[in-house]
Amino acid sequence: MINWQDIDTVLLDMDGTLLDLHYDNRLWNELLPARYGAHHGLDDAESNGRLQARMGQVYGQLDFYCLDYWSRFTGLDVIGLHDELVHLIRYRPGAEAFLDRLRATGKRSILVTNAHRGSVRVKDRHTALIGRLDADVSCHDYGAPKESPDFWATLAQRHPFDPTRTLFIDDNAPVLDAAARFGVRHLLTILQPDSARPARTALRYPAFNDFAEILP
Repeated sequence: MINWQDIDTVLLDMDGTLLDLHYDNRLWNELLPARYGAHHGLDDAESNGRLQARMGQVYGQLDFYCLDYWSRFTGLDVIGLHDELVHLIRYRPGAEAFLDRLRATGKRSILVTNAHRGSVRVKDRHTALIGRLDADVSCHDYGAPKESPDFWATLAQRHPFDPTRTLFIDDNAPVLDAAARFGVRHLLTILQPDSARPARTALRYPAFNDFAEILP
């Protein structure tokens, strides 16, 4: 699947790629709607409807990924809600060994995530993820999501890399599309980002599930 002699830099998404997306799906699809409904006196259908409508309006934009934005919209401490489900934070299959092998073989590894820094901090406390990487970037550092060409231009400026010798792994197809437009040559996605949901089908990029499948 990968000729590692052609790779110098590995860019890695966090949620649904290195970490199990089950945590985030439970947080955003169950815990937040329940608390939002209770806080505003809404039934489940109304709460879900309002949240889904607003998410649809800002999907793919920086606000979609911004915990401060969602705290203002809901009137809740959304960062605080993250701590209630920390028992669900875990690496995806083979991810820890993969990161350790990248370091051992001299490949540069950079976390590139749309997650808010508040979310990154919570997850790092329970996984020690950041210490396994050479650098970590949140789209909020640059003021543009990974779907935007501005993100990729700024990333290349601050962490110079050769797109033709770079591997990028992400579970989000529009993000992979943006990387492809920037010229990143080696692109992979994830078959089963959420361990509690079935593996995906009809993916537009080569996919794997266990990082053991692609170890250098």
